[in-house]
Amino acid sequence: MEPKAAIVAVTPDPKSLVPVVPVAKTPASARIEARAAEKKAEVAAPKKGPDEAEMRLVIELDKASGSYVYKTINRLTGEVLSQLPRAEVLKLRNEAQYAAGDVISTEA
Repeated sequence: MEPKAAIVAVTPDPKSLVPVVPVAKTPASARIEARAAEKKAEVAAPKKGPDEAEMRLVIELDKASGSYVYKTINRLTGEVLSQLPRAEVLKLRNEAQYAAGDVISTEA
Protein backbone atom coordinates (compact mmCIF):
# COMPACT_ATOMS: atom_id res chain seq x y z
CA MET A 1 0.00 0.00 0.00
CA GLU A 2 1.36 3.43 -0.97
CA PRO A 3 1.44 6.33 1.50
CA LYS A 4 -1.06 9.05 0.74
CA ALA A 5 -1.10 12.68 1.84
CA ALA A 6 -4.09 14.88 2.28
CA ILE A 7 -3.99 18.65 2.00
CA VAL A 8 -6.44 20.56 4.09
CA ALA A 9 -6.93 24.32 3.78
CA VAL A 10 -7.56 26.00 7.08
CA THR A 11 -9.85 29.01 7.07
CA PRO A 12 -8.92 31.52 9.78
CA ASP A 13 -11.52 32.57 12.29
CA PRO A 14 -12.68 36.11 11.37
CA LYS A 15 -12.87 37.03 15.06
CA SER A 16 -9.15 36.34 15.57
CA LEU A 17 -7.97 38.57 12.72
CA VAL A 18 -6.39 41.92 13.57
CA PRO A 19 -7.48 44.80 11.34
CA VAL A 20 -4.76 46.53 9.33
CA VAL A 21 -4.48 50.18 10.25
CA PRO A 22 -2.72 52.52 7.79
CA VAL A 23 0.37 54.15 9.28
CA ALA A 24 0.93 57.86 8.86
CA LYS A 25 3.95 58.78 6.76
CA THR A 26 6.90 60.12 8.67
CA PRO A 27 9.55 62.41 7.15
CA ALA A 28 11.99 59.48 7.19
CA SER A 29 9.61 57.18 5.30
CA ALA A 30 8.91 59.95 2.79
CA ARG A 31 12.67 60.34 2.17
CA ILE A 32 13.05 56.59 1.71
CA GLU A 33 10.21 56.53 -0.81
CA ALA A 34 11.70 59.54 -2.64
CA ARG A 35 15.12 57.83 -2.87
CA ALA A 36 13.51 54.66 -4.17
CA ALA A 37 11.68 56.67 -6.83
CA GLU A 38 14.95 58.41 -7.83
CA LYS A 39 16.77 55.09 -8.15
CA LYS A 40 13.92 53.70 -10.25
CA ALA A 41 14.07 56.78 -12.50
CA GLU A 42 17.87 56.45 -12.86
CA VAL A 43 17.53 52.86 -14.01
CA ALA A 44 14.76 53.72 -16.46
CA ALA A 45 16.41 56.89 -17.80
CA PRO A 46 18.83 56.62 -20.71
CA LYS A 47 22.50 57.28 -19.98
CA LYS A 48 23.80 60.76 -20.62
CA GLY A 49 27.07 61.04 -22.47
CA PRO A 50 29.07 58.44 -24.33
CA ASP A 51 29.37 54.82 -23.31
CA GLU A 52 32.68 53.77 -21.72
CA ALA A 53 33.47 51.70 -24.80
CA GLU A 54 33.27 54.88 -26.90
CA MET A 55 35.93 56.70 -24.86
CA ARG A 56 39.69 56.45 -24.98
CA LEU A 57 42.54 57.95 -22.99
CA VAL A 58 45.24 59.86 -24.87
CA ILE A 59 48.48 60.92 -23.15
CA GLU A 60 50.46 63.61 -24.93
CA LEU A 61 53.62 65.54 -24.10
CA ASP A 62 52.96 69.30 -24.25
CA LYS A 63 56.17 70.66 -25.79
CA ALA A 64 55.58 74.22 -24.63
CA SER A 65 55.24 73.36 -20.93
CA GLY A 66 57.17 70.08 -20.93
CA SER A 67 54.40 68.27 -19.04
CA TYR A 68 52.10 65.41 -19.93
CA VAL A 69 48.48 66.12 -20.87
CA TYR A 70 45.83 63.47 -20.24
CA LYS A 71 42.75 63.66 -22.45
CA THR A 72 39.57 61.60 -22.49
CA ILE A 73 38.29 61.56 -26.06
CA ASN A 74 35.05 60.29 -27.59
CA ARG A 75 36.15 57.76 -30.23
CA LEU A 76 33.13 58.40 -32.44
CA THR A 77 33.14 62.20 -32.55
CA GLY A 78 36.73 63.07 -31.61
CA GLU A 79 35.42 65.47 -28.96
CA VAL A 80 37.68 66.06 -25.94
CA LEU A 81 35.51 65.21 -22.92
CA SER A 82 38.06 66.10 -20.24
CA GLN A 83 41.68 67.18 -20.05
CA LEU A 84 44.21 67.30 -17.20
CA PRO A 85 45.85 69.73 -16.71
CA ARG A 86 43.25 72.04 -18.20
CA ALA A 87 44.12 74.15 -21.23
CA GLU A 88 43.95 77.32 -19.10
CA VAL A 89 46.65 76.00 -16.76
CA LEU A 90 48.89 75.14 -19.70
CA LYS A 91 48.51 78.69 -21.01
CA LEU A 92 49.38 80.11 -17.57
CA ARG A 93 52.58 78.06 -17.47
CA ASN A 94 53.74 79.71 -20.69
CA GLU A 95 53.47 83.22 -19.26
CA ALA A 96 56.68 84.86 -18.01
CA GLN A 97 55.27 85.96 -14.63
CA TYR A 98 53.86 82.51 -13.76
CA ALA A 99 55.30 80.74 -10.71
CA ALA A 100 54.34 77.34 -9.30
CA GLY A 101 51.42 77.72 -6.87
CA ASP A 102 49.98 80.88 -8.44
CA VAL A 103 46.77 79.06 -9.38
CA ILE A 104 45.91 77.99 -5.81
CA SER A 105 45.56 80.38 -2.87
CA THR A 106 46.45 78.64 0.40
CA GLU A 107 45.73 81.61 2.64
CA ALA A 108 42.44 81.87 4.49
